[in-house]
Amino acid sequence: MSTHYAESGFGLTTETALFHQAQAGCSESMDELMARHDGLVQAVVRQQVLGDLPFGEALQAGRIGLWHAILGFDPSRGWAFSTYAYPCIKHQVWRAVKAHTRFWGGRRGCAAPVDGHVAEPAVVWQQAAIREALRELVGRLPRRLRHVVIRRYGLDGHEPALYRQIGTQLGVTGERVRQLHTEALVWMRHPGHSYRLRSLLERHTLAAYAWADALAQQWLRRRGGRHGRS
Repeated sequence: MSTHYAESGFGLTTETALFHQAQAGCSESMDELMARHDGLVQAVVRQQVLGDLPFGEALQAGRIGLWHAILGFDPSRGWAFSTYAYPCIKHQVWRAVKAHTRFWGGRRGCAAPVDGHVAEPAVVWQQAAIREALRELVGRLPRRLRHVVIRRYGLDGHEPALYRQIGTQLGVTGERVRQLHTEALVWMRHPGHSYRLRSLLERHTLAAYAWADALAQQWLRRRGGRHGRS
């Protein structure tokens, strides 16, 4: 890895504690680590070929990669965090570049439509891409949450079902199904899970992610601090 970024000399014990706390759901520790290592994100982004992707959007994508890296980093393995985080950040930036190129490339092709015949395929493509991204996102839900979402919204050929109807299938109360439904939505809104869909919907701004994080933290507090994956 070639970069001018250098990790700060924070004590190993302090950094290790922050990683463990962030991975356990502590938003303050996550924010601290995100701020400490934001220089790495900027260094990585400046090294990439961004095409037409705005620099600010590339930074946001890189910060999502940093978020992933913080959640997955194991300090006990002896790696420098920058070494571990670099490919995570680069991967997210490249995903953003590809998504931006596909999306705006299609829109540029519709700049001068003839009787609407050129514009229509682009709209159809965009809708199909959104449906596919949503299908892929639902497919990555934990099994029980996936079942609730599919039945609740009538996906995969099912009729939409009430909470109590789904509860009968699962052997739980309708109220418990409502809680699982909320948990599934929190999971799907997480930036690490919803990036592709948000990119297509143009909702991958910092404000959108801050809103999603605020909802997740509110849900975690109601759950007594337990992590939202089951």
